[in-house]
Parts: sequence; C-alpha cells; structure tokens
Amino acid sequence: MLHVTFYEDNRERLSSFVAEGHTELAEHGEDIVCAAVSAILQAARLGLESHAGLKLAVHQESGDMRLGVPAEERDRDDVRAILSTALLSCEAIAAQYPDAVRVRRETEAPARQ
Repeated sequence: MLHVTFYEDNRERLSSFVAEGHTELAEHGEDIVCAAVSAILQAARLGLESHAGLKLAVHQESGDMRLGVPAEERDRDDVRAILSTALLSCEAIAAQYPDAVRVRRETEAPARQ
C-alpha cells in the first residue's frame, strides 16, 4: 500500500507531504499507479523548486519521499496552487485505486519548545 499524507500547519496551510510504500499492483518499474503518484509528487517538487524558487527540505529514496515548505512561503498563491493540485491529483488516484493508495490530510503536531 502506498500511503501519502499531506500536512497542514496551525493556519490550515499545506506545509509538507510524506509518501511511503509502494502500491504493489505490478512489478517494480511497471506499476503505472505507483508511477502516477510518484510523477505528481515529483512535479510538485519541481514546480516548487524551479517555478516558485523555493529551497525545500526534501528526503527522497525508493518508497519514501518527504517534502517540507518553509513557513514564510506557504501563503504564496503559486505555492498553494502547486501543493493543492498535488493533493487533489493524489486523492483522485486514491479514489480509483483504494486498495493500493491511501491519501490523508493531517494537521502538523505543534513544534516542541
């Protein structure tokens, strides 16, 4: 199962996402559902870095992608559009393949003092 979680900060702004696992619908490299979600998240990263010019906190390896957007950039229209589009796209795929992809939206835990 591929789990994708989009996080919101305490102001209800999309702030980060985490994708973990694989859909396991086909052999590695041939799974079009896993590839579709991966392409969406990669496109979001590229848009945020190249189009919006953000410096992101990113960790990426097979079956694990984590991306965080700096708090001071989250109100920008372009950043909101890119993250919202990625969320909507992943939700659409999860609706078509509920046994393979799960998308959640959660609130970030408050920062520790």
